Amino acid sequence: MVRAGRRTDREGLFSGNTPHRAIIDIGSNTVRLVVYGGSPRAPTVLLNEKVAARLGRDIASTGMLADEAIELAMRGLDRYALMLGDIGIDEVDVVATAAVRDASNGGEFLDRLRQLGFAPQLLSGEDEAGLSTWGVIGAFPTSQGIVADLGGGSLELTRIGEGEPCPGVSLPIGTLRFEGLGGGDQGRLRKAVQQAIKKSGIGICEGGDLYLVGGTWRAMAVYAMERLDFPLTDPHGLRLPAGEAVKLAKELAKKDPEELLQNPRISTMRAGFMPDASVVLQALVKKLEPRNVVVSAWGLREGILFEGLAPHARAQDPFIAGVSTFASSRGASPTMAAKVASWTVDALPESGPRSERLRLGATMLSLAAMQIEPNLRMRSGVEWALHKRWIAVSPQGRAMLAAAICANGNNLDLPAEVRALAPKESLDQAIGWGLAIRLCRRLGARSRQSFQRAGLASNGDKLVLSLEESHAALFGVPNEKDLNLLAGWMQLEPEMRVISQGEATAVRDRV
Repeated sequence: MVRAGRRTDREGLFSGNTPHRAIIDIGSNTVRLVVYGGSPRAPTVLLNEKVAARLGRDIASTGMLADEAIELAMRGLDRYALMLGDIGIDEVDVVATAAVRDASNGGEFLDRLRQLGFAPQLLSGEDEAGLSTWGVIGAFPTSQGIVADLGGGSLELTRIGEGEPCPGVSLPIGTLRFEGLGGGDQGRLRKAVQQAIKKSGIGICEGGDLYLVGGTWRAMAVYAMERLDFPLTDPHGLRLPAGEAVKLAKELAKKDPEELLQNPRISTMRAGFMPDASVVLQALVKKLEPRNVVVSAWGLREGILFEGLAPHARAQDPFIAGVSTFASSRGASPTMAAKVASWTVDALPESGPRSERLRLGATMLSLAAMQIEPNLRMRSGVEWALHKRWIAVSPQGRAMLAAAICANGNNLDLPAEVRALAPKESLDQAIGWGLAIRLCRRLGARSRQSFQRAGLASNGDKLVLSLEESHAALFGVPNEKDLNLLAGWMQLEPEMRVISQGEATAVRDRV
């Protein structure tokens, strides 16, 4: 959707990025615009803006969208239309959910959107549930259990079955309905939620997890992370055993919203909803019996993107896809990173079915960190590893990324926050990756010839660096130190061997 007569311009905010799609999500609490770029499998948010119109605030009492809320929403939507036209983004999805769906004047509101040039889609409760679940599946490719998407006007519950959503249900339980359901009495609210879940027929999680989608859940996760002194800051992917989640929810249910507002990451709107949302969470855990409670930042909007991907694109590893795009934009080619990672394998063999994706991600981030100023490399690299929103990587995996980045910079005294997230043996493995990356990139400046004429392998009690005669001079004092450091870390004896071209060819042929 581009406004006629306007010159499109993708400079400024999107310089260096390619915006490829925008989604306008018209919910009961907020009207939000998100512009996405980067890898389609792990999209990057380039612009995220919302208007807290609270369209659903009067639905329970009047059955209508309030005039004031409509005008506030339209002010934001008119701005969105103008910006998207100027930027030149043609692919814009506009979706409306519970408030517009339930309001008697919802059709008139959608007509006003069409006058702006949008083509809004009114989602049914089942559609909303399915799309939110696609978002969770995209973020957690091996997910099993039930998705609970809490919005302003409704609560969607959907079971994940064989990698796709089962038919879901939409319950009239949303943050804007809490007052009507409980009248300020959390006991009444709990009973109402329990009865609604029972009538839905959703059943228990059957050994799976409960995935939480929605801004209020994420605000609760921020509270939990700070309460537990958790080293990470992104609530996405927070996983708590069900019993621990209930314990925290009981504590939070008693909090005064004013006390919650002392946390700058919790908004006034979310603080007001969180105590009652904690009661809803307790009821969900009791009825659904999950193993763990998992917070997902991916939901309906990301579900729209993921559902639209071709099967081969859905099958991509979202972690590798996201890191590849990020590292490429910082001068670290994924192809070069793959060569460096492969060069280290004979010395540090694969240790598990999913360890190589972490080694490759660590290599990409390590090479990207080398492109910035020396005094910022380790700090920035650790920040990327621990706090950037990577998809489908555990806290332990993040710590291993950080450890490899530190070792690549010859910093083996890991920060306390890194050591708190992973066992020593995992961090030691990642330090080995980082030291091997350091040796590789410094040996021959990552030239094609250095990959072809040099090799690294562990052989018995030795770590052997082999160089063809033509490139033996690459072994300088810095590289000798790098080899000694890696060998010492592996508790092996370092050795440099000069081999003939024929010997090198024979080795390559055997491989």
